[in-house]
This record gives sequence, structure tokens and C-alpha cells, in this order.
Amino acid sequence: MFSTYRSDDVTILLKDITGMVEPMGTRERETLIQSGHHYSEMLPIEYEPSEKYLRAYYDALGRYAKITATAVAVVGEKIYRDKGDGVVLVSLARAGTPIAILIRHYLQKRYHIDVPHYTISIIRGLGIDKNAMSYILTHHRAENIQFVDGWTGKGAIQRELNKAMDDYPGVSAGLAVLSDPAYVAEKCGTHEDFLIASSCLNSTVSGLLSRTFLRTDIIGPQDFHGAVFYKELMAKDLTYQFIEEIEKNYPLSVTITDSVEMMKKSGLQEVNKIAGEFGIRDINLVKPGIGEATRVLLRRLPWKLLVHSIHDEEKLGHLYELSQEKGVEVVEYPLQNYLACGLIQSLADN
Repeated sequence: MFSTYRSDDVTILLKDITGMVEPMGTRERETLIQSGHHYSEMLPIEYEPSEKYLRAYYDALGRYAKITATAVAVVGEKIYRDKGDGVVLVSLARAGTPIAILIRHYLQKRYHIDVPHYTISIIRGLGIDKNAMSYILTHHRAENIQFVDGWTGKGAIQRELNKAMDDYPGVSAGLAVLSDPAYVAEKCGTHEDFLIASSCLNSTVSGLLSRTFLRTDIIGPQDFHGAVFYKELMAKDLTYQFIEEIEKNYPLSVTITDSVEMMKKSGLQEVNKIAGEFGIRDINLVKPGIGEATRVLLRRLPWKLLVHSIHDEEKLGHLYELSQEKGVEVVEYPLQNYLACGLIQSLADN
């Protein structure tokens, strides 16, 4: 184990590459990404939140703990109804890891089952970690696997999973998430675009792990995809503070209805519309949803922040805080599926 996660909460199927990769500044990394280098071949300098931003995080955590806990319970019930006692949670590192731990704890408390949980890497454009999948499938039945992530943006990871599972007959590509504003996940707590507080921070709410990494000079053919352990941030680790705060708010009971919700336009349709209106040629520079917009402001080179209402301090306060900190223009825009959308600077236009 090379993280602050407890060993009984998750088995980390990642290679420890601590000290092997020199982190890059935001502009240098963005330039490489937009010139054709894959984002998984480099790591950003880890953002350390200011005291002011941390206050915004704690405020968001308190405000959204109840809806987050309810979403955990709802998706947990859906998973149990589908998979039963034999379920095996496979979270997508790193955002999915604390969410799957919450689901695991919920199922443990509600059904008294000890659910195996693995966290593995899936990378947009490159697919899932096949060595990690092989490891899991030597220990568990294919039909018991349930993939878990935090939320959906425009559905890129769900599409990546759909492609990857062509190689694994019997494993469902269906994703379980807390928030599915893109309307692409098989199981979700809600389609509402709400703030999952763990999206406000990077490693300090994710077991002090980096995002996953894949480069052939460091990751060999028999290796799992890699991640860095930021041990130097140990004093700032809030991973279990986040988990425990959510768990205090689990509902006594939840009702799962089978009614079909009116589906809005897909997230991808809305992203294409935004790209067209703002003259963005690469839709990978459009990051819809509160979670994705937060990531843009934390580790990309943000251009604009679109919000459904400029006055929604209650739901978007942490985004306004980051935008002010980074000098990013906030624009009111008639978003449909989402409450916020981050736009990344196109360096080709500079």
C-alpha cells in the first residue's frame, strides 16, 4: 500500500512511481497536451489549496454532505439489487476511489457484507489497465464486477469502458456514479449536477495519490499503470475526514423507484453546442459539470468558467473562489444538464 487508504478499504492495483517523474508546471504541461502528447505521460505540480480555498471546501462539504450521502445510499442499493452479496467494486482511480469506499462502507453497514474493492487506472484514448483487469479476473467472477467513478462529465470514461469491455466477455461496462448529469451511467445516485466535495481537492482527498500515469520508459509491459504517493502532504491529508463526514449523513432508508426519468439532451450534445458557440475546435477543451470545472481550475489552463447563474454562490462558491484566485472570467450561460462548465485555453489560438 502506498497511500493513506486503509488496506481493508481498497487494494491499489497501481505501480508506485514516486520519485520517478518530474512534475510539470501548468502551462508547460498544457502546451505538450495540446501539441499531441498524451496527458497520462506527465504529471502536474500538485495544487496545494490556500487557507481561503480550504474554507470554501469545508463549507461545500458541510453543505453537500447530506445529498452526497443519499446518492451513495441510492447507488449502493442499485448495486446490491443488481449484483447481490458477491459484488466486487472496481473503482477508477483516482476520483472513484473514495466514492467506492463510501459505497463499500454503506453496503457493509446495511447488508453486513465485506465487499472486495480494487482501484485501477483507465485512461481516455488508451483504455483500461489490462494487467489490473487480469489480476481481478483471476480472483473474482466476471459478472460480479461493478465499476465505480465519482461523476460523469461528457461521458468520455463511460465510452472508454464500453470499448475496453469488448475484451472481457461477462464483465459489464456499466458505470456506477453518484452524479450523472451526462445521462450515460448505468447506475447513479442522481442525475443532478451537484458538488461532490472530493472534486474540490486533488490528492489530499484521494489517499495522497496522483492521477494515474502511463509512459513506456517507466511502466513496463507487465506493470500496472503508475501513480505517485505524495507522502510530503501527510499533514494535509483529508481523505478520511471527507469519508467520515459523508458517512455521518447516511439516510435511515432510501426508496429506489424504477420510473424512467425524462432524459435531457445528452451531455455530449450540450458540449458540442458550447464548443460551437465559443469557437472551440477540440471538445476535449470543454469540461462540463461542477466536478470537471473544478478540475480545470485546479490543474489545467482555464479560459472561462460558464455557470447557469452568476448569483448561485450557494452551489458554486468554491468555483468563484478558484476563478478569482486564478483570474478567470465567469460567464453566465444557459446550461441545461450542468450547473457549471470549465473551458480550457486553446494555446493554438495564442
